[in-house]
Amino acid sequence: NQHGAWETIQRAHAVANGCYVAAVNRIGLERPVGGDGLEFWGQSFVAGTSGQILAKASTNQEEILLVPVDLGQVDVTRTHWPFLRDRRIDAYGDLTRRFRD
Repeated sequence: NQHGAWETIQRAHAVANGCYVAAVNRIGLERPVGGDGLEFWGQSFVAGTSGQILAKASTNQEEILLVPVDLGQVDVTRTHWPFLRDRRIDAYGDLTRRFRD
């Protein structure tokens, strides 16, 4: 389902960047005039620096999630799983050009 993919992608962002991610989604049905409408799934969540779900809201009621985070964990995660350290910045040059020569 699309919601599962959305959650997986947001958790992957937390892992790739070694940071906390707060992913927000509303609930309810929005039905414009003359349209079928769009249903929102809710389930907003906060993911930790390794992608783990720290808190998750429900599918059927408005909620406020207050999630304590340890900002020191960002440094620990980035030190022990250093995605950003291993970047090949020297290979980025072509990203700034419209066409590669």
